[in-house]
Amino acid sequence: MATIKEIATLAGVSRGTVDRVLNHRGDVSPQTEEKILKIIRALDYKPNKAGIVLAAQKKNLKLGVVLLGIGNPFFDDVLLGVHEKAKELAGYNCSVLIRQTEYSLEEQLTAIDDLLKEEINGLAISPYNDDAVREKINFLCGQGIPVVTLNTDIENSRRLAYVGSHFYRSGETAAGLMHLMTKGETRVGIVSGSRDILCHTERIAGFAHITAFHPNIRIVETVNNNDDDRTSRRLTEKLLSDHPEINAFYFTAGGVYGGCQAIENSGRKNDITVITNDLVPTTREYMEKGLIAATICQQPFQQGSLPLAILFSCLATGDSPAAENNYVDVEIRIRENLQP
Repeated sequence: MATIKEIATLAGVSRGTVDRVLNHRGDVSPQTEEKILKIIRALDYKPNKAGIVLAAQKKNLKLGVVLLGIGNPFFDDVLLGVHEKAKELAGYNCSVLIRQTEYSLEEQLTAIDDLLKEEINGLAISPYNDDAVREKINFLCGQGIPVVTLNTDIENSRRLAYVGSHFYRSGETAAGLMHLMTKGETRVGIVSGSRDILCHTERIAGFAHITAFHPNIRIVETVNNNDDDRTSRRLTEKLLSDHPEINAFYFTAGGVYGGCQAIENSGRKNDITVITNDLVPTTREYMEKGLIAATICQQPFQQGSLPLAILFSCLATGDSPAAENNYVDVEIRIRENLQP
């Protein structure tokens, strides 16, 4: 079996350079890195993973987690997954530092910088979809700090992997359900979270793609509530007032409780079809009442746990994830299958 020393000799570099490539620590030119990787592939080099994990225990690895959506109960279950995996990783002398922010670019950038001051070795993040965050992720990766996105993704970044729902497909699924659950002319109000969160905008795009094949379904207006229930209630009330023809709602993100309160108070509960995402306690409540027709779930616990597992594996053994996009199962819940 080939050794790091043999690889270094063949590549004409130091063992430290080979080690940096194997452990994604940066500071190696692209040409040298590619030369080393070709030799590694040619020799079918397999690291001693047990020894590497033992070595990782001595490194005091730190993983950072940055989540959006303070006040959005969906992230409560994501955090459960984070904490459960953090307990497991503590046995390998790996700590997990968590930050949660509003839907704010400035807050997210500050949270990342705070974690960098803590000298994190890897980052799991639900990213704000902005060039400044993209550049920050690319900078981290260039410094040998791997990044895994979760729940929502960011385009054209160097992140190692994504864990979460296939949001475009989720939107298509919601549109298919709307077609099956409504009759006649259907006028839809969409209540979303933020234009700056990719999963929200992609769900809308998927929904619009499918409804285009059903002329009886038309999107009347789209509003954004930043996952805030009070804002959602006010915006839903305004949609119902400004567009009395609306007889269906698609909630792409949080704020479902406030929106449902507005529908309930309007007295139109029985003639409006509502489709949502996720199964938080308040959504369950309105499904039991019969106001929400269906909700599309996306395995939040796994979204919290798997990114940390991917990061630790990368940092401890040098392994890349089996897949770049790790899509969680899409699960449709109606009132009749609320109980597990």
